[in-house]
Amino acid sequence: MKEMNVLVINCGSSSLKFQLINSSSEEVIAKGLCERIGIEGSQMTYTPAGGEKQETVTPMADHTQAIRLVLDALTNKEYGVVKSLDEIGAVGHRIVHGGENFASSTLITDEVVKAIEECNDLAPLHNPANLIGIRACKELMPDTPMAAVFDTAFHQTMPEEAYLYGLPYHYYEDYKVRRYGFHGTSHSYVSHRAADMLGKDYQDLKIIVCHLGNGASVSAVKNGKCVDTSMGLTPLEGLIMGTRSGDMDPAIIEFLCGKEKKTVNEILNILNKESGVLGLSGGFSSDFRDLEKAYQAGEVSAIRTMKAFAYRVVKYIGAYTAAMNGVDVICFTAGIGENNSFIRTLITSYLGYLGITIDEEANAKRGEEIEISAPDCKTKVLVIPTNEELAIARETVALL
Repeated sequence: MKEMNVLVINCGSSSLKFQLINSSSEEVIAKGLCERIGIEGSQMTYTPAGGEKQETVTPMADHTQAIRLVLDALTNKEYGVVKSLDEIGAVGHRIVHGGENFASSTLITDEVVKAIEECNDLAPLHNPANLIGIRACKELMPDTPMAAVFDTAFHQTMPEEAYLYGLPYHYYEDYKVRRYGFHGTSHSYVSHRAADMLGKDYQDLKIIVCHLGNGASVSAVKNGKCVDTSMGLTPLEGLIMGTRSGDMDPAIIEFLCGKEKKTVNEILNILNKESGVLGLSGGFSSDFRDLEKAYQAGEVSAIRTMKAFAYRVVKYIGAYTAAMNGVDVICFTAGIGENNSFIRTLITSYLGYLGITIDEEANAKRGEEIEISAPDCKTKVLVIPTNEELAIARETVALL
């Protein structure tokens, strides 16, 4: 495979993150973010490697216009990094939900686009935006090969007993109601990297990955395959998150509809956007840095919130240790997992039954790839910064 530049696109409903990555060196040549697409006050930040960050405030009516601005920046004579679009060999698109249609990444064809559309009901906020990004790139770069990399694909190796819900089976047959899981590119990247760090065969390890960010999930990876994960049909299930409730009794929805005189959609909006640590803290903050300061200051709301968050992670670690009949390595990743040593301490304080003790000096570091368990621990604890963009670029190159 010859060296190429891969443009990685991650489209949200009103945002677009991008990186241009060299496939040989795996260096980020340029990166940026388009925000408030279709909303007043839209802007783009663009940073070429070794250069100054450029901020452009300009109307972006839609994602096609946003991608046009991205491509113009990449080829700009003054601060661009390529002379023409011909120097971009491929585009890798992050797609949130692939349903059961996709157990791996795939090159994008008209049939693939149609299959992604069929999953829109499962991810109504994300998949339509992802498709907009694909169509915009196809319009502006019609001859450039493109790949779809799915958040759900890594988890498609889960066995039936892990992904089925205790519902009438025909709901699975008719509507594919099941656990899918998300953050798959992150879980895949981090679990593979853990094996590399330990110098062990990926196929011989039992790995638990804790992807802890505003959205958070845990996965169990046994002998090179994901066997369980905490998010479900949607990203609402599982851990307590920044603004998402995570696991709860489903009857709560009807109970609150009656008490609050709200519709199911209104309650679901609360569960997605007003719950989690934001809701538990009484609306104080969904930012763990704020919560940590308040915890240290003795604020009761922050203490209960941080303890509840950590406890839910601990329960999943215990459950997945049981499901795999042991664990060799536990990994922390994503914004909170990589940078918040306080949360890592709260979580690992429960793990004495695994013979885990923490090297406090190592744990105090932020955002570094490091082992934080004491050298004599049989079960290793690692901090591994995730790199979903690089994972998408690698998948794209592999397909080509």
